[in-house]
Amino acid sequence: MPDVKRGSMDLVKLTRGQSGQHGIPMPLWLQGALESAQLAIIVALLVMVPVGAVYFSGGFGNQGFDAAARLAGQAWLLIHAVPLQVEVLTGASSGDIQSGLLSLIPYGLTLIPFLFAWRAGRRLARASYADQLWQALLGALAVYAALGLATGYICSTANVSASLAAATLIPLLPIGLGLVVGARREAGSWGRLIGVDAVAWMAKSSQYSRWTGSYVWSALRAAFLAIVVLLAASALLFAVNLAVHWADVVSVYEGLKAGPMGSAALTLAQLGYFPNLAVWTMAWSSGSGFAFGVGSSIGPLGTVVPPVPAIPLLGALPVGQLSWGVLALILPVLAGVLAGWWFLREGENHFDEWLAIKVPQRWISASLSTLGLGLLVGACAGVFGAVMAWLSSGSAGFGRLTNLGPDPLTTAAWLACEVAIGVVLGHAVAPWLEGARQRSSLDEDFEPFEES
Repeated sequence: MPDVKRGSMDLVKLTRGQSGQHGIPMPLWLQGALESAQLAIIVALLVMVPVGAVYFSGGFGNQGFDAAARLAGQAWLLIHAVPLQVEVLTGASSGDIQSGLLSLIPYGLTLIPFLFAWRAGRRLARASYADQLWQALLGALAVYAALGLATGYICSTANVSASLAAATLIPLLPIGLGLVVGARREAGSWGRLIGVDAVAWMAKSSQYSRWTGSYVWSALRAAFLAIVVLLAASALLFAVNLAVHWADVVSVYEGLKAGPMGSAALTLAQLGYFPNLAVWTMAWSSGSGFAFGVGSSIGPLGTVVPPVPAIPLLGALPVGQLSWGVLALILPVLAGVLAGWWFLREGENHFDEWLAIKVPQRWISASLSTLGLGLLVGACAGVFGAVMAWLSSGSAGFGRLTNLGPDPLTTAAWLACEVAIGVVLGHAVAPWLEGARQRSSLDEDFEPFEES
């Protein structure tokens, strides 16, 4: 069997079975279909474990195992970002029915199918030429769409249902993204993945186009860096706040009396929403805040929240006037400072070079280029923040809980302004920071000569 370099996207057309005889290789579309079916079954089994544990511990009362299986299927759909239509009987005597859309997606649990799809994408990339990978991906997506359709049809009940179109198409988003990212990781570059040499394509463009592209690309990366740093700091802030209010969280657990299995399943569900809560904390630290129900407002300067459901994590909500809340507004500015410093070290400020040629006064050209950089990076960070705020928000069904999460436009405006200020400050002081760092490095490397 010829030697195949890992990640080279080569294809061995003839394989040897266990008997050592040559055989016809599996078609790529069929291999993709099998990988997709395996992925869906593994995720379904992982969902069935906590649901089955609650069922066998008596958590479903007199309901049969079919009710638990349908609940697992509905959880499978929600994990894949499929919204569910929920109907609840609010009054036994009056027969009033409230209906709403459950669209708050637990992105921490959505990472499970994404990571399995990432693994499947790497396996499919190793078996494909660059111009044939689409066959494996198409087979995988077609099978997953069929499984989503079947799940949406079988697991829909009178109280909880999913649109068949949504159950078919929406799961393809996290799965398709995982497949592409995994294939890109195995291929080593986008050019080898899609068969197009991006470097050669860019070489045909003009010098000004290349400079503009490098400048904008570096600005986008700087904005992404600012958002990642801010999100990490927000997650740490949320963890610290959760530790401070841990006694309140434990008291809610004790009040629920859900038992060991029920408490474990509830904890797992709450862990799935940790990425959402990190984004909400990011919006909170920006000053825009977020909502937990219609008419509520949770921000760094104060919180107005009506009574909330008995969910343990909600015991960590900040309440009342916070004297230290204004300090949280520093986090987006500091993230912008790091982004501005990184941009200077990247060395792609071609806009500043162009202005230095057009404007003889250096202090004017440097000020204009730094201001323009701050506006561009701030706007990009605002767009990233708005997308994250939109994805993390949603509805928990009906009533006041139809409005959960930050407002995308308000979050974008606050983040854009604060990150822009930080970028201007960071890019302005970066030359002195770089000079101090280089002088410190030279001092460490310098060894004085001593005569013997």
